Order: sequence, then C-alpha cells, then structure tokens
Amino acid sequence: MSKTPITVAHGDGIGPEIMAACLHILHSAGAQIEIEEIVVGEKIYLSGNTAGIEPSAWDSLRHTKVFYKAPLTTPQGTGFKSINVTTRKTLGLYANVRPCVSYHPFVRTKHPKMDLVIIRENEEDLYAGIEHRQTDEVYQCLKLITRPGSEKIIRYAFEYAVRNNRKKVTAFTKDNIMKMTDGLFHKVFDEIGAEYPQIEKEHWIIDIGSAKMADTPEAFDVIVLPNLYGDVLSDVAAQIAGSVGLAGSANIGEHAAMFEAIHGSAPRRAGQNLANPSGLLLAGVMMMVHIGQPEVAERVHNAWLRTLEDGIHTYDIYQEGLSKEKVGTKEFAEAVVARLGQQPQTLSPVTYLKGEAVKPIEVRPSATVPAKKELVGVDVFLHWNEEDKNPNVLGGALEQQVKVEGVKLSMISNRGQKVYPDGTPETFCVDHWRCRYVGTHGSITHDHVIGLLQAVRAAGFDFIKTENLYTFDGEKGYSLGQGE
Repeated sequence: MSKTPITVAHGDGIGPEIMAACLHILHSAGAQIEIEEIVVGEKIYLSGNTAGIEPSAWDSLRHTKVFYKAPLTTPQGTGFKSINVTTRKTLGLYANVRPCVSYHPFVRTKHPKMDLVIIRENEEDLYAGIEHRQTDEVYQCLKLITRPGSEKIIRYAFEYAVRNNRKKVTAFTKDNIMKMTDGLFHKVFDEIGAEYPQIEKEHWIIDIGSAKMADTPEAFDVIVLPNLYGDVLSDVAAQIAGSVGLAGSANIGEHAAMFEAIHGSAPRRAGQNLANPSGLLLAGVMMMVHIGQPEVAERVHNAWLRTLEDGIHTYDIYQEGLSKEKVGTKEFAEAVVARLGQQPQTLSPVTYLKGEAVKPIEVRPSATVPAKKELVGVDVFLHWNEEDKNPNVLGGALEQQVKVEGVKLSMISNRGQKVYPDGTPETFCVDHWRCRYVGTHGSITHDHVIGLLQAVRAAGFDFIKTENLYTFDGEKGYSLGQGE
C-alpha cells in the first residue's frame, strides 16, 4: 500500500508531546503515512510574522491536502491572527465536525448516554474577524452569514447523518433577534431538511437549546450551528461528556482537511509528561478514515477504548475509585499500543465504513438567482458627543442643516434602539448614532447618497460609515430599529 502524504505541525505548549504520542500510536497500528513537517505558531509569530505561518508551509498543505495539527499558541492582544481561523478560511475548510461522546462508567460524567456530533460552520459569522473602532466609545464586529455558506454546512450535516446512521439533525440559531442573519440560516435549514424526509428535523433558539443540551444531551444527535455558537457549544458538549481533553475534530473542505484536538496548547502543562493525547489521537482516527485507511482508524480507536476501560488514565480524567492507574503522556500512548488488536468489553466496539462508502462527503451550494435590487435609503453613522448626547438636539440639527432633495431623515437609533423622533429620556446613549435616510418618493440613487454625505460634512458632522438600504424583489433587506 502506497503511503499517503500528510502535513504535520507539532505545535506549541503540550503540542510536541501529544503529537509524538499520537504518531507513535498511528505508526504502531500500521498507518501508511508520509510526513511533511512544518513549523507554525508561536515561533513564527515571535519572528515577526503576524500570520504565524510561512509561505513554505502553505506549499506543503497544498501538496498533501491533509493537515494534522497539534495545538498552537496565538499571542494575545492585537496584531496577531489565529492560524486555526486563517487555515480554515484559506483552504476553504467549511465544516468543523466534533463528536462528543461519554465513556461511562470509565470516565466520570453526568450524562452516560451522551453521543452527539456538533457540526459547526467554519468560515463566516463573527469569525470573519471584521472589526473596527468607530468612535471613542464604540467598537463593532460584523456578523456575516451567507446563503452559500449556510447551504454547504447544513447539507453536510444531513449527509453526515445519512452516512453515519444518525436519526435527527437539530439547528441552533438566535433568529428571534437576528432575524436576517440567523433567520437566513434557519430558512436554509428548513429548505434543505425537506430533502431528507428520513431524518427528523428540529430547530431551537440557541439560549434554551444550549440549556437543553447541557441538561439532556441524549436528546440530540447531530447539531448544526453557525460558527460562534458551534465553537462555544462544542466545548461545552465535550466537557459535559467527560473532558475537553477527550475531543478531537475534523475540518473538512472541498480541497483539503485539517485534524486537531479542540483544546488549546496549555503551556502551563508543557514538558511535564502530563497531557492527555486523546483529543489529538481521536482527530488522527478521523484523519485515517478521511485518507482511506479505516482499518487503522478502527484498530486505534478500539485500542484506545480498551485502555479507558482498563482504567489507564491521565491526570485530567483520573478519579480515585474509578481509575486504576494514573499515567503520563508517553505511558498512556504505550498502553494504547499494547492493546492494538483488542476491543473494548463494555463500551461498544467501533467499526468504520470501508471502500467507496468512506469517501469524503462532497456538497455544492446551489446557484444564486439574482434578485431585483432597489436602493431605497441609507444609514449614515455619526460620531457625535455633544449636548449631553441628547438625540432630540441631534435630530433637530440634522433636520435643519442637512437638506437634500429626494431623501428625508426617518429615524435615529443608538445601539439599535430608536431614539428620534419620539424617543424616551430613559434610553442610555453613547457617541455612535445611526441616522436613517429614506427616499421621499421610493427609490434613490447613489448620487443621492453622495449628495447627502456632502451635506452632512458641510454641516460639520463626522460621518464614520454608511450602509445602503436595499429591497430585494420588494422585500426589505435591512432591519428596523428597536422601537421603530
């Protein structure tokens, strides 16, 4: 059997220790892999590269199309971008797959029947990382949800459910508040779900859905979520299953895939032979399935389960009266190697699909049908901190000093709440104001917008951004102000 090339990053903190342990187990199980090593993360950041990755590393990733990555350290503070996010978006790794399983009674958990998979959108949402400071008091982060991105991750979730004999797919959103962005995700979920009549579908608002998952995770099977919700809830799910240290993840795209533990680099534990390699090892199991070596994945996974059953535990899951032996990273790896070829006796043995059935799931978004787009207004955002931030003063000044034929001021809001006209004195305001201008006779042109900005500037106001207001096939493409 020819060897499959993979790119390996040994990572930061505990990364080198747990990667060495995992590669030892995979090789011992017969993995046919040819490793290309790259250095990314802290060393590259500290050399002055704020991306944390060199061009040569991208060459390796494009060649192998498979990235096995230990945890990395991203320096805190401004100026540094997460390699995880950069890699996912650069390589189009749109689907983050995170199984969260309890291993009762061998790992302590309050949820012995838990076996769910979180499938997290990986490329957009607030993780687009588009942020600005706009005034003395206000910072913004743009939440981007797209129809193609939503289609890809939701269809992937349903295809995953079909392939893995899962019975239900649940979507979590907050579309009672974010009616357009999360509303789109929910709408696409309903549309695509209708194509899978054999799969049960349900939708939960993220807050009560999270509470339900934390309390009764056995009520869920496959959960599909936008990026930020998925990041938070997958850690919660992993922890209540037993430990974040036991969870691996796959990042799947059309052209490449990345496999990693969901935990961080834990620098306080580095170099002490303490860290649990299980999360990275289970990511390696997912990698072996992905590259067409499911027999190796099966051998490793079952040996790992048997090791847990035999009570051979690292410090993070060790429990007096439950565990039998507390071991370090290297010793845990040797225990798994010693059990290769064995199967668990109490936990269910793992089997993986073979041959053609194990090919990676492929999805394509549908073609976009252009809508009739009409410009009907513009939101002009101002930095204004005068007259005790009284919206009536601002509104009156704009009405008197900013006059452009064809457009009129319809509303001023502050942090989304309408404050003019007919605001209330109790509303707390900051120095960031959305001033909504609409066409007096319906649609407007870009010349109206330019003329309006010129008038705003001439009146001495500081405009900091604009957002055009459109309708699409006659439907509003913008939200109302709260209280509007």
